[in-house]
Formats: sequence, structure tokens, C-alpha cells
Amino acid sequence: MLESLRTDPSFHPSPRLAMEAEPERLAYTALLSPDASRPDALAVVDVDPSSKTYGSVLHRLDMPNKGDEFHHFGWNACSSALWPMSGHAFLQRRYLVIPGIRSSRVYVVDTQPDPRKPKLVKTIEPEEVLRKTGYSRPHTVHCGPEGLYISTLGGGGSDGTDGPPGVFLMDCQSFEVLGKWEIERGPQKLHYDFWWNLPRDYMVSSEWGLPPQFENGIVAEDLLSSKYGHQLHFWDLRGRRHMQTIDLGAHHQMALEVRPAHDPVREWGFVGVVVDTTNLEGSIWTWWREKDGTFNAKKTAVIPPEPADASVLPPLLKGFGAVPPLISDIDLSMDDRFLYVACWGTGELRQYDVSDPMSPRLTGSVRIGGIARHTPHPNGKDFGGGPQMTEISRDGKRVYFTNSLYSTWDAQFYPAYAKGIPGRQVMCHVGEEGGIALDANFMVDFGDDYAAHQVRLQGGDCSTDSFCYSSA
Repeated sequence: MLESLRTDPSFHPSPRLAMEAEPERLAYTALLSPDASRPDALAVVDVDPSSKTYGSVLHRLDMPNKGDEFHHFGWNACSSALWPMSGHAFLQRRYLVIPGIRSSRVYVVDTQPDPRKPKLVKTIEPEEVLRKTGYSRPHTVHCGPEGLYISTLGGGGSDGTDGPPGVFLMDCQSFEVLGKWEIERGPQKLHYDFWWNLPRDYMVSSEWGLPPQFENGIVAEDLLSSKYGHQLHFWDLRGRRHMQTIDLGAHHQMALEVRPAHDPVREWGFVGVVVDTTNLEGSIWTWWREKDGTFNAKKTAVIPPEPADASVLPPLLKGFGAVPPLISDIDLSMDDRFLYVACWGTGELRQYDVSDPMSPRLTGSVRIGGIARHTPHPNGKDFGGGPQMTEISRDGKRVYFTNSLYSTWDAQFYPAYAKGIPGRQVMCHVGEEGGIALDANFMVDFGDDYAAHQVRLQGGDCSTDSFCYSSA
């Protein structure tokens, strides 16, 4: 009983204190069946370098259904529970909430009492999500002070286009779906990622596309007609109302991951743009808040496409004679110093020093996989795909990443893997002053029947926690 009345030791008031926590020993990785021939799963990976089973799968929890398409997932609670206005002071970072982006089903997995053998404790069917929210295709999961926030990519109807997608709330203890979050939506019509600055009381969200634009693969006509998302939206967090839209330009297609600074006194953040349809480059944008409360955004880094012989390119790219970087994920270290950029197309993970957020400086890079290069891991084995979902340890010394984007997109861009990109997870070590290098002894092989997507680290990571207090 007393244990339940203590604050979870994995919750930290500030980013700096989170960096001082003990290293992670386990990673939880979402696995999906590319052809839906078997249920998706959650893998438990040993990331303790002193362990005899380092870099191996300790356990795999298979789900009871097929066709969910696991993508993003998150913890039921995190450091945001320390918010002074929170009514949940004694929560535990215990449950993983895993949406099926294709099925609209949501699973709740308990990592206690044995974190190495989590178990499924609740399934929320898509009919309940739709009935209570009007939304479908749940995507990003963030733990907030008062509960779980889950963004969606679809509205109602069989194809998810009946009404715009948005965010809904879920109780972080009972896991009851409460309802849609927005009170005043404004002009927002597309959705993807979201995050916030809690003390400053605002949220930022981004855009991908509607279900018909991604479920069966990228729609080239829509891409070239600039019909994918290209806007950032800013929201009054407590008022649940839309405040401002920033259009990055219609040719900047698919503004995906948003990463605000972890330290809440820093009112800036980043968003990655997958592709510029005029020249195939990817880009990083810095957004910031002005003194009058309005927001601005500026392109601060570009990554060019790489020329390639048409014979090694998938049909979608043959006419271009080049591979776009296809920025599919970005992640920001806990000290807000290094931004990692996953270039899924070219097979590169980039590290930028963003001590000056308006002038990112390239400080490190590794090559692995890639549409044209197929660069092997340092151990000589095939990686498949390219750097995709990226996760950073709290101390900033390790960067984990997987290689699958979305099953139908995998098939379009990496057709050489007829059964789908084989699931892989690797890790980079980070130098004291920057620079990254792949660990030759760490390469998790999930097998040819599973693709691997998002990673969550035991005790929290850099895309999970939001903080209530500034670092000293």
C-alpha cells in the first residue's frame, strides 16, 4: 500500500535531473506483421551491456488480433505527473498503451510485476474509440498531467474521411476513452504528431495525410499535387482551442515529428519535413514563440537527395534518378543539444548540434541500409530499410533506431524485400562532444516475419517525458 503512495522514481522535475537517472536496461519495441498474416507484437530487448543476453529478445508478447499495424505507442504516465495542478501524484510508469494505426484498436500492456514479461490487460475496440470520439487510426500517445492524449489520423466512415482527425483523451488509470480533446478546432483538417510546453500552456501539432493517402502506400499524384500536410498548428493547451497556423509552403510535403525543447523555459522546437517536391530535399524547421505570444517558423537545415542509377531505384523513383532523404523521424536529446535526423531513404542517421536552434550544425553521421546503398551493419549483416524511428537514452549517450516506416510504404520504397523489411534494431554511441558510431555488437534481429517500429526505453526516454520545471 505504501508503495502506491510514493512518487514513481522514474519521474523527474527537470530534464537535467532525468539525465542523472540510471541507464535503461530494457527496451520495448513495437513489431508488426507486414502482410497481417500473424498478430503484431511487443518485443522486450536486453540493452544492458553487462548482460549475457545483451542485444537479444528476452520476450515477445503476441496480440490476439491480426491487422493492427503497430506504429507509435507510449507510457500511461511520465514526468508530467509532477505538474502542480495534477490530480495524479502517485501514478506509476507501468502501462504501455499501443494503438493499431490500421485497425483503430488500442491495447494496454502491464509491465509489472516482471518488466521482462509484460502482459496484455485490456483491449479497447475501434467501435468504442469511434463512438466516443468520432476519430479513427490512433497514432501518437503522450502522457499528460491529467491523462493520456492520443492523436489520430482519421475521422469516421470506412475510409476515415468523415470529419477531420484530432486528439482524444483517455483516463491513465482505468483507460476509459473520455472523448475528443478539441473545444475549438479552427482550420485544422489533417493531423500527425503533437507535443507541448506544459508551463507555457501551449501545444503544437503537425500533418501527414488522410487514411486513403497512406494506407495503401504513398499516392504519387497527391504528393505532386501538394495534397499531403504542410502546416503546423498551435493550440491553447488548457483552453483546448486552436490559436495559430503556420504554412510551411505546399511543396514542403508531410511535416511529421514535432520536438519541442525539453527545458520549458526554451520556447522553441523542431519539425522534420519529409520531402520538398521541387527538388527532393528534406528539411528541418525551427519554430519559436515571439514575446507577443505568436509563433514563427524557419527552415534551418536541408538534406539534399543523392543521385542514383535508375536500375537500383524502385519504380516510384526511377524517373528522378535520385534518392530523397525521406526524413521520417527526428529526436532531440534531453539537454536540448543534439538533434537526430533519420533519413530513411538514403540510409543515414544525422546528428546536429542545435545549441543555437536557429543554426543547426552537422556533427555526426552513420550510414546503414538505404534504398540505393544497402550499407550493411558493422557486423556485416544486412540491415534492410533505413534509419527510421529513433530513441535517445536519457543521458544522451545512446541512440537506438529501427528500420520500418509503414508496411505499404516499405513495399513501395524497398521492393527487394518481398515479404516486407525484416525487423532490425541497432544502437549508436554518442561522443562527449558529438559524433556517433554504431555499436558493432548490438543488432537485434526480430526475424523476417516482423517489421520493427517505435522503441520505448525502461524508465523513460527523450520522446516520452515532458517536464514541469526548468533545469538548473
